[in-house]
Amino acid sequence: MFAGLQTHPWAYPVLEIVHICGIALLLGNLVLLELRVLGRGAELPLQALARLSLGTAATGFTLAAGSGLLMFASQPGDLLANRAFTLKMLLIFTAGCNAAWFHARGSLAHPDTTARALMVVSTLIWLGVVACGRWIAYK
Repeated sequence: MFAGLQTHPWAYPVLEIVHICGIALLLGNLVLLELRVLGRGAELPLQALARLSLGTAATGFTLAAGSGLLMFASQPGDLLANRAFTLKMLLIFTAGCNAAWFHARGSLAHPDTTARALMVVSTLIWLGVVACGRWIAYK
């Protein structure tokens, strides 16, 4: 299966396209929710927007993670030796911890200063993930 990723001329580029689409869905919807938590679009009900936004972001994460795992499987040695890849994985873990903290404290029900800060940190972490993802190609 992974040999096909290395030999078929379209396999890896298609995975990259799926990966980028997943990232766009994830980051775009998180930024939309962040803007609402920060007070923009106050006429939109936060809970309803959060259900839609987080569901779509989860779909994006699933696409990005699935395609990313397949890309990783095609060249694990090279990627494990790449500092940008290692930092990207650390940032993804940090983003997960940040999201767990955000939801565990009930931030959607009470979008206070801490909730706003966690949302800004989340977006900055995910932008770091994107930057590291691009940097992987340049070792």
